[in-house]
Amino acid sequence: MKPVTIREAIAVEGKYDTIRLRSVVNATIVETGGFSLFRDKEKMNLLRELAKKRGLIVLTDSDAAGFVIRDHISGALPKEQVRHAYVPEIAGKERRKAAPSAEGLLGVEGIDGEVLLQALLRAGATVEDGEAPSISPPFLTKARLYEDGLTGQQDSAARREDLLMRLGLPRRLSANRMIEVLNAILAEEDYKKLL
Repeated sequence: MKPVTIREAIAVEGKYDTIRLRSVVNATIVETGGFSLFRDKEKMNLLRELAKKRGLIVLTDSDAAGFVIRDHISGALPKEQVRHAYVPEIAGKERRKAAPSAEGLLGVEGIDGEVLLQALLRAGATVEDGEAPSISPPFLTKARLYEDGLTGQQDSAARREDLLMRLGLPRRLSANRMIEVLNAILAEEDYKKLL
């Protein structure tokens, strides 16, 4: 697989994520250093500048720590400058590790290259050395989630989790984040079939 050139900068958690991603894309990749990002003003300023000039795609693991880092970046940068790419929750451990992570999920470094590329494209990455993927207009809103029983009902959380699992997306997505992701990866017809 030949690496694809992506315009946006990509934020990942650590160096092994960077190594994995370099086999998939040519892009500016910034390692957050995990939770040390919370105290690293210089790194946040770098992410802020990259987001302003090129756009930023956040690609973290599907575990709780990954979502905390993702939320921190989202809260610190203008929403219109940040996009989110999600890796599926896949049980396993990376080859370099002696034991699986606390949650038993593969991180970005353990995900197949084609899956990583698709996650970036679904997030709206701009391909510079080829044709950009077409993006469907948004169809999903909070009101639509409510109408479809995915929010505001007794079993809504379980229904959302089931839908996310069938799509291979992290179960931790909030309703708001789920709207963003589903609008990016599904056409309305596909959504209706999944319901």
